[in-house]
Amino acid sequence: MAGAEDSPGRQPELDEDETAESRRWGAQHAGARELAALYSPGKRLQEWCSVTLCFSLITYNLVHLLLLARWEHTPLVILGVVAGALVADFLSGLVHWGADTWGSVDLPIVGKAFIRPFREHHIDPTAITRHDFIETNGDNCLVTLLPLLNMAYKFRTQSPETLEQLYPWECFVFCLTIFGTFTNQIHKWSHTYLGLPYWVTVLQDWHVILPRKHHRIHHVAPHETYFCITTGWLNYPLEVIGFWRRLEDLIQGLTGEKPRADDMKWAQKIK
Repeated sequence: MAGAEDSPGRQPELDEDETAESRRWGAQHAGARELAALYSPGKRLQEWCSVTLCFSLITYNLVHLLLLARWEHTPLVILGVVAGALVADFLSGLVHWGADTWGSVDLPIVGKAFIRPFREHHIDPTAITRHDFIETNGDNCLVTLLPLLNMAYKFRTQSPETLEQLYPWECFVFCLTIFGTFTNQIHKWSHTYLGLPYWVTVLQDWHVILPRKHHRIHHVAPHETYFCITTGWLNYPLEVIGFWRRLEDLIQGLTGEKPRADDMKWAQKIK
C-alpha cells in the first residue's frame, strides 16, 4: 500500500528533547506541509503551458516520423529506443542527484519552482501519488520542449532526402524525449501500490520502467544512491563504480559545500 512509504527509511538522529512521535513523516510532517504550501498559481500556469505545448509537439513529431518510416529502418529504430532509454535513465539520475544533493529551496526562481518538490518528496514520499497529471509531469515537459521544437523545425524545413538520412537519429531523439517526458510519471507509479493499470505493473515487473521495490532503495535516508528513475537500469552499475560518491567528493573538495545539507534541514523541521 501507499501508506507503507510514509516513513522514508532511516531517519535523522533526534535531539534529546525530541521524541519520534514529535517528528511525523508523510503529509503531517512540518517540513512537508510548509513545502507543499509553496506550490503557487504561477507554477501551476507554467506546468499547464509546458504540458500543452509538449504533447502538441509530441503528436506533431510522431505523425511525421510515422510518415517517414520504412522497414529498413527497423534495426536502427530498435537501437535508438534502447539508447534513448539508457540516456534518459542516466539524465534522470543526474538531475535527481543534483536536485537532491545541492542547492536550496531559498534560491531565487529555481528553489521554489524546481528544488522544492525534491525536498518535499523525501519527507512525504507519497505526496507525488496525490499530484494530478499536470503537477506530476509539468517540469519534465518543460525540459523536453527544446529538443521537440528542434525536431519539429527540421520536419518543417528539411528536404525529404535529408530527413531520410536523419531518420535513425531523430528516432533516438524522439525516444529520449518520450522517456524524459514520462520520467516523473514513471516515478509516481513506483510509489503507487494500489490501482495501477495492469500494463504498468507488467512493465515494472519486467523492469522496462522503474520497479517499485527497486526504487525503495533510494528512499532509505540519507538518500544517497539509486538516483536513476526512468528505467533504473543504470543504478546498480553506477553504484558499483561509486559514481555519485566520487562526484560528490569532487564537488565538495572544490566548493566546500556539504552534500544534502538543505535536504537534511527540511527533514529535521518539527514545527
